[in-house]
Amino acid sequence: MENIPLWYGLFLFFALGACVGSFYNVIVYRMPRGISLINPPSHCPLCKKRIPIRYNLPIVGWLWLRGKSACCKQPISVIYPIGESLCGLLGALALFATNWNVGWTAPVTNWVDALAMFWLLLGMYPVCAVDIQYKLIPDSISVGGIVAGLALSMFPGGITPFQSLIGAACAGGGLWLLGFIASKILKKEAMGFGDVKLLAGYGALMGLDGAVETLILAAFLGIVVMIPWAKIMEKKGKSDGSGQIPFGPFLAVSAPVMYLWGQDLLDMYVRFIVGE
Repeated sequence: MENIPLWYGLFLFFALGACVGSFYNVIVYRMPRGISLINPPSHCPLCKKRIPIRYNLPIVGWLWLRGKSACCKQPISVIYPIGESLCGLLGALALFATNWNVGWTAPVTNWVDALAMFWLLLGMYPVCAVDIQYKLIPDSISVGGIVAGLALSMFPGGITPFQSLIGAACAGGGLWLLGFIASKILKKEAMGFGDVKLLAGYGALMGLDGAVETLILAAFLGIVVMIPWAKIMEKKGKSDGSGQIPFGPFLAVSAPVMYLWGQDLLDMYVRFIVGE
């Protein structure tokens, strides 16, 4: 892998991202409905017939069938190839963002950061799609992030296994404690356990500092977005909170930003406060 040029790596990460996006489409559809992600295998939602592997190829399968199912010739939603294409582009972006300075033909050197960024960027899709609509965060993303972070920490070039473990434990535990205290004060649930597991996953991938920075940015974005959004919902007669945006999407958007630029943003903030 040390000799793979950036341009070829981008193609590989796009293909990998599209494949992951195909699986994320399954998560977005099945997880809120309580359907197993494994059984039954991929099948037509209309006639329930199993879909052959050749038609399950991300993006290509939909184009091959011209947007219709092979069994009953009914239209297949365009959301499937759109989600796969989006994840493919995010996958390529993950590699480019962490290796942009090596040159198109130079070999990729920063694989660990690229894979961590890959997880963070692609995770935005299912987290936002499911949490906004159903107020749920898929365990495959949150708990999966803990597993992915611990696994990547075994390779040189990223954080150490100790930093990953401490990041997951302290970030998740700290957010749970914060939510517990807030719930006691407000007399209602202030933080879902899905958010706790999601931040724990980010702690495993980014370390404790990165997770804390992600939480701070997510809280800032939440305030900036939710104050005007609450006023809009109030005008629409949804002042009961049913139209509120959950916290998970703010965490999901903040994590890749802070992974790339967390230290730079912190230095900029310190210079602004100090005045130098």
